[in-house]
Amino acid sequence: MIRRPLAAAALALCGVGAAACGGAEVSDTGASAPTPSVKHGRPATTQDQAAGTASAETAAPATRTAASEAEALPLTGKVVVIDPGHNGGNFRHTKEINQLVDIANQKKACDTTGTSTNDGYTEAAFTWDLSNRLAKLLKAKGATVKLTRTSSTEWGPCINQRAAIGNKAHADAAISIHGDGAAGNLRGFHVIMPKKIGGPVDPVVKDSARLGLNVRDAFRSGTGLPYSTYIGKQALNYRSDLGGLNLSTVPKIFIECGNMRNARDAARFKDPAFRARMARSLEKGLENYLTSAR
Repeated sequence: MIRRPLAAAALALCGVGAAACGGAEVSDTGASAPTPSVKHGRPATTQDQAAGTASAETAAPATRTAASEAEALPLTGKVVVIDPGHNGGNFRHTKEINQLVDIANQKKACDTTGTSTNDGYTEAAFTWDLSNRLAKLLKAKGATVKLTRTSSTEWGPCINQRAAIGNKAHADAAISIHGDGAAGNLRGFHVIMPKKIGGPVDPVVKDSARLGLNVRDAFRSGTGLPYSTYIGKQALNYRSDLGGLNLSTVPKIFIECGNMRNARDAARFKDPAFRARMARSLEKGLENYLTSAR
């Protein structure tokens, strides 16, 4: 992140015999089997009542509702905000992205251009692709997901607005996705978490740290990528100069998924299959955080 100036309706599940669903039992030949004879010495009404009770007892446990299906998803009711870092058109809007915004403890530029691999795969393109892969996985687990920008957003929103989107959504977790642009001999990923600054983020610093640890562990386990060799301690870095963190009133972290200027890391960034692996790892980290006891 080097800154450059510029389920469906419910189905009633039947037993093995169709009679459990109210239909005639089918024989091995496919024809309807003969109706069972009435047992002597037992009133027909009693038999009917008993049969009805047996059918109800058989069918009831197997009946599901749409609500119960939704509640079975692990992230139902959770809100996640994903911030795909930077924009592809930022370099055409240097005046706009260089305007200063208040980030609680200082003023900083609205945004930066982001970085790229040495052969031109941009950070903005990477973060957009990975963010959408992650959003799809989270939605499949029942979460409500919001992104801070769309594919047609030419520039912005500014860093203060990106934080505001998570705040307004009352997100249970927010994550800003990036790729770093350090020297080519350096590699590895790291997670950035907020510090207390006497500002909006202070109440969620502890939860943000827990979120960061969950994501760090899942990302390392799922991708096999090394911890950063050049910043943080065991891929954990705490900062007080990022508007997206300083202004957040919900648990939030940044992840630098690797160094885009390093040839080995860059090869992973450009591989769609590996980006899918990154997304699965991030989803796992977020799920672990959102479903664990606080």
